[in-house]
Amino acid sequence: MPRRQMPKAFRNFTSPCGWNRRAAGWPIGMPTLFKCQLTERKLRFMTIEKQESHNSPPRDQQGISPVGFGGFTYSAHDDWEKRPAEFEWIEVSAVATDSQDRVYVFNRGTCPVIVFDRDGSVLDSWGAGKFARAHGITIGPDDAVYCVDDLDHTVSKYTRDGQLLLKLGTSGQPSDTGATSIDFRTIRYAGPPFYFPTNLALSLEGEIYVADGYGNACIHKFAPDGRLLLSWGSPGVGPGEFRVPHGIAVDTVGNIFVADRENCRIQVFSPQGEFLSEMTDIARPCQVSFDASGNLYVAELGFRAGIWPGTPAPPPDATGGRISIFSSRGELLSRWGGGNNPTSPGDFFAPHDICIDSRGDVYVAEVVMSAGGNRGLVSATCHTLQKFVRQ
Repeated sequence: MPRRQMPKAFRNFTSPCGWNRRAAGWPIGMPTLFKCQLTERKLRFMTIEKQESHNSPPRDQQGISPVGFGGFTYSAHDDWEKRPAEFEWIEVSAVATDSQDRVYVFNRGTCPVIVFDRDGSVLDSWGAGKFARAHGITIGPDDAVYCVDDLDHTVSKYTRDGQLLLKLGTSGQPSDTGATSIDFRTIRYAGPPFYFPTNLALSLEGEIYVADGYGNACIHKFAPDGRLLLSWGSPGVGPGEFRVPHGIAVDTVGNIFVADRENCRIQVFSPQGEFLSEMTDIARPCQVSFDASGNLYVAELGFRAGIWPGTPAPPPDATGGRISIFSSRGELLSRWGGGNNPTSPGDFFAPHDICIDSRGDVYVAEVVMSAGGNRGLVSATCHTLQKFVRQ
């Protein structure tokens, strides 16, 4: 089949900071703050240049300091949703908007799916008892709701009011990858769907791409009716190999962007799974999403949260959670966060999902407790859902 083309700037797009991919510990793609050298199998970090600072815009009339820079500045709201007391949640793992800009919040709480309007008022809720653990959510062009349940090893499609339409995978039964836990380092080989899947994306033709994520190292492509068409990937650090393929999105020409989290990169593939390029100016990306103009938004976990046991400590100045926006030509358009004040509006502890509504407003979900709040690394009152209103 003919190879689909992608924007030139995304071909072989790399940052100057990639290091030896076979090094133990932190893989490629630490932020541009560092140059890394491999000496006698140990990583030695050398601070070379702090990222260029950007003057903060003046406070708006409500006293909120905008975040971002360039043509992408936002006011941050960490108390946007008007959530009734009976809707308790531990954290929000995912967020998505539909064709009417209704906001679907997939959370780990008493009611897993809560639907809000743009102003934060509750419109609907459903899902109690349906999920082992909320992980990823995607809304189709017909407003069908796709939910990824990592601990159940399943992906499900629902109507917008929660009626089941399609289910992929077998509840509670992981595939065989040789993995012994949710720790990706125990994976021995790639397997069929699913072993702790993480997120999914839809093509313009309705094909379903699933990132199979913690216990596998694959992308699976399904027909709209749920037939498995192909799978690709394996554990590793080379092109087409993954260390937690966590997030996924499809651009307007059909190329698949995969947030290869523990390899600190985004890999780009054709619809047939052919490797096209990678982006490495990324700090452990959890999810990727496109706006209507083709700009790429990246939720980056950073190096201060969600650290796997036994991982070498990063440098003290390594970035925390942040959001980055790239143009379709690969240019950095905006970036904010960094985790220096993770409980403050506009900053982050553990960005896990991101979506953009029709007006250009951005929603970010954070797995605050799972990524370290349960161990006292951040206050239990830290925000887990923020809205950023485009200025």
